[in-house]
Amino acid sequence: MIELDGRPATAEDLAGLALCNYGHFTTMLVSEGRARGLSLHLGRLAGDCRALFDAELDLDRVRELVRRARDDAPRMVRVTVYAPELELARPGADQEPHILVTTRPTASRRLPPLRLCSVTHRRDVPGAKHVGLFETIRRRRIAQRAGFDDALFVDERSRILEGATWNIGFHDGTRLVWPTGDQLPGVTMELVKSLGVANSSERELDLAAAAGYPIAFATNAAVGVRVIESIDEIRFDAEAAPLEDLIRRYLAMPGEQV
Repeated sequence: MIELDGRPATAEDLAGLALCNYGHFTTMLVSEGRARGLSLHLGRLAGDCRALFDAELDLDRVRELVRRARDDAPRMVRVTVYAPELELARPGADQEPHILVTTRPTASRRLPPLRLCSVTHRRDVPGAKHVGLFETIRRRRIAQRAGFDDALFVDERSRILEGATWNIGFHDGTRLVWPTGDQLPGVTMELVKSLGVANSSERELDLAAAAGYPIAFATNAAVGVRVIESIDEIRFDAEAAPLEDLIRRYLAMPGEQV
């Protein structure tokens, strides 16, 4: 499904997004008409629309358009907000943002633990979930061609920021620890924080400090909580009981009605 404002999108509709690459989005897992963290996804869309377009987004309309993507099977639903008429030479002109809804199947099985390589990189405007993914995809491609599953972004002092399209957390067996820094506040990360399964704290973490934690995991809407096996030469316990409990509790969270 590829719909713009509730109708099938044409090549002309998508040309502005492809050629100017200016907009923002959120992606959620919709199952039986419900999505975990729906209110957080909507809040992200509203905030990013103000930041990128100086405009208010009609969130009731967003929900209406997402409901059109309902299916018997779970689906990943991406809501992209962009201005088809935006011109490369005059992006400062007033623009009316439009809503593109696309869907894709979700993973039908639990994914294997991640093997990561650290790379020095900070996303442009890290607090916004924007569509400028060139460098993110390039870094992921380089990591995969080097034999890893994905890239973990760190700053110039090896302080951990975020994954290519996910957040990272650590567990010392008693509490959750989240790295601070320039990163996108992930919806799934916020949901995991709300579970109350362990004390949770945020702190500056570099790679050397990360080596002191036995458990690491990634969070995003597509996979929920995914085990991390390694970062560079640092190894983690991929079968730790606290991690399995975290995954179980997250999967038991009810979704919000779209």
